[in-house]
Amino acid sequence: MNVTHVAVRPTQTAIDAGTPALTPELLAATGARYSRSNDGLQAILDRIDPEQPDKSVDTIFRMIDYGHQSIADMAPVAMFLDTISIQLAYYVWSVCSTAGGQESSTRYLDLSGAALPDPESLGIPPALHSEWRDALTGCFEAYDTALNAWRQLAEAQPERTRIPRELLEDDSPKAHKAVARMRRNYAFDRARYFLPAAVPTNMMLVMSARGWTQLCQDLASHILPEARALAAAIQNELTLCTPRLVKHACCQPSTERGLQQQFEGWIQQANRGLPEPLSAGTADASHPDTAHLSVFAPDNVDPNSFTVDLAHHETRYAWMGHGLRRTAVRFGWDAVSLAELRDLNRHRTGTKYCPLVPLGFYAAADQVPLDSPASATLNATLPDLISVGQGITRRAHELLASGDPSYVYWTVLGTQYAFEHTTTADKFIYEAELRTGVGSHYRYAKHLHDSLELWYEKFPDTKALILEGSAEPE
Repeated sequence: MNVTHVAVRPTQTAIDAGTPALTPELLAATGARYSRSNDGLQAILDRIDPEQPDKSVDTIFRMIDYGHQSIADMAPVAMFLDTISIQLAYYVWSVCSTAGGQESSTRYLDLSGAALPDPESLGIPPALHSEWRDALTGCFEAYDTALNAWRQLAEAQPERTRIPRELLEDDSPKAHKAVARMRRNYAFDRARYFLPAAVPTNMMLVMSARGWTQLCQDLASHILPEARALAAAIQNELTLCTPRLVKHACCQPSTERGLQQQFEGWIQQANRGLPEPLSAGTADASHPDTAHLSVFAPDNVDPNSFTVDLAHHETRYAWMGHGLRRTAVRFGWDAVSLAELRDLNRHRTGTKYCPLVPLGFYAAADQVPLDSPASATLNATLPDLISVGQGITRRAHELLASGDPSYVYWTVLGTQYAFEHTTTADKFIYEAELRTGVGSHYRYAKHLHDSLELWYEKFPDTKALILEGSAEPE
C-alpha cells in the first residue's frame, strides 16, 4: 500500500499573468476571510506575508475547532492510493462518492497476474492463510479460463460484442484499434466475475481537506486492519499539505460503534441461513436480480407534468424540470454483483444502501449462446468455473456468520449483494440514460432497463422522452 499526495502548481501561463498561488491551507484561510471582510481578494492577500503564512492560517483554522468545518472544504487535496484491495476501494467510494477520481478498471486490464496482498495485513486468521491462498489461486485460474473462452467467442462471432457495424466495416487504423479494444472489453466484462475482491487496485481522489479528514475518521474507526492502515497512510500525506487538519483525521468513537453495530447486523442476517444459490450442488449460483422502484412526488407536483419537465431534454446532460428534480426516487435490485456495484456505488447523488451479506454468485452464464459451436468451450467449462465462484462465496457467507470480518476478502467480483439507491427523479433518469446503450456494460444496461420498465409502468408518457440506450461506444 502506498499513498502519495500530489500538489497542484500554477501553469506557466498563470505565472506569467501574475496570478496568486496559495497552499491549500492558505487558500482556505483566504477564502474564510471573506466572511469577515468585503475588501476583495487583493486586500486580503496584501495582509498575508507569503513567506510566513502560518500566523494567518492558524488564526483562521482555529474556527474548525468550534464547528466551522466548512473552512476545510476550501482546501483542495489530490492523492493517489496504490495497491489497495478492490474491496477497500469499493468502501472508500461508498464513503466519499462525491469526490472526483478514477480507479484501475477490470474492464480494460488483464489482472490474471495480480499479486495478492499478505493475508495477515488483511486480518485473515493465520489458521486460514493456506486455505485462502488456495481458494484465490483457483479463482485466478477460473478467470484465465473464462477470459480465453470469451475471447474465442468474440473472435468467432463479433456481432455478439455489440460493436457498431460502421466500426467493423471501417478499414482505418483508428477503427481497427477501437474494434480490438471493444472485443477485449467484451471478454473482460464477462470474465471478471471470478476476480477476487482482494486483488490490488489503484485509485486517485481529488476532494477537499474536509473530505479527506472525514474519510480518515471512517477508515481509522473501521474493523478491518487494511482500512486502518490506509487511514494512517493518508494522515501522513495530509501533514504535507494540510497539517493543521491531521489532528481531526482520527478514529471517532461514534463511528467505531456504528460500524460495529452494522457488522453485527450483517452477522445476524447471515445466520438466518445460507441463500439457496450458494448451496452446494445448485447449478445456478446466481440470485435473482429483481428490480424495485418507489416514487415519492411532492403533494403539489403533478406526475402528469413530467412530460413537460422533459420537453427540452435533448441529451442526458440537458434540462429537466423542477417537478422531476423535487420528486424522490428509491430504486435498487435484490442482488447486484460487486463488479457492477463498484460503479453503481459511485453515482454522486443521494444515499446508497448495500448490506455486504453474500446472496449468490453471478458468472455471466446468461450471456453464453447455447446453440453456437463458437461457445463450445464456454458451455463445457463454465459449470466447473461457476462451482469455484459459488464455493468461495459460500465460504465467505460462512465466515461472516461466524463473525469473521475478513470474510470480504473471500468474495469475488461475481458475489452478489442487495443494493438500493435513494435520490431524485432527474438523477435517476440521468443514471439510467448513462448506463444503457452501446457504450455501457451489458449488466448495467439490464439493471437500469429493468428499473426504467418500472418507471414506465407508472409514467408511460415519459418513455418517448427518456433517452434510454443513448450511451456512446467506449
